[in-house]
Amino acid sequence: MRAMFYDRRDAGRQLAERLLPYRERDPIVLGIPRGGVPVGYEVSRALGCPLDVIVPRKLPIPWSPEAGFGAIMPDGTRVLNERMVRQLGLSADEITEIADEVLAEVGRREKAFRGDRPPVEVAGKTAILVDDGLATGYTMIAAARAVKKRGPASVIVAVPVSPRASAEDVGREADELIVLHLSDEYPFAVASFYEEWTEMTDEEVRGYLERQDSE
Repeated sequence: MRAMFYDRRDAGRQLAERLLPYRERDPIVLGIPRGGVPVGYEVSRALGCPLDVIVPRKLPIPWSPEAGFGAIMPDGTRVLNERMVRQLGLSADEITEIADEVLAEVGRREKAFRGDRPPVEVAGKTAILVDDGLATGYTMIAAARAVKKRGPASVIVAVPVSPRASAEDVGREADELIVLHLSDEYPFAVASFYEEWTEMTDEEVRGYLERQDSE
């Protein structure tokens, strides 16, 4: 398959073109670290609005931590793949133990990304949640549910690429969903849609936020 985007910033610029109509709706862009931040940076530049991070984290399967059975947010908002939980045979106590461990890591990451910068106020604004792509969609669902608690006027989810099924699940959580490319491919990998795909560091995420602050 031919890559659709050169890198995350290229994906952000393409996504921003679709989001220009939101410029007059008092937007704020919330990027999901790490990969969603450079995408969100380009969107925020195009819309002339603030950029902040929102930090969901997957709940890993204990014996296969690369895979997850849900996601959690810093405020404790938790989303579970109930069917997978039943298949895995995880008890409520096991889920709580995993969630508590992940919540501690979420707090560390949020501090690393934002430093002493307080979260940007989203009440009454158009909150645009951005990532470099959806996989299962559970981290984005957790993010959307947590943001709704903060009283935005609307919640928009915008991503360059997503499996069709994940987009349908996430779309039920958002007021509007924008996906540049819906995929029916299996297996699906977000990275396969990018020519340049590198793992980002905490410092790079901070750099985008600081750069945005200075512009």
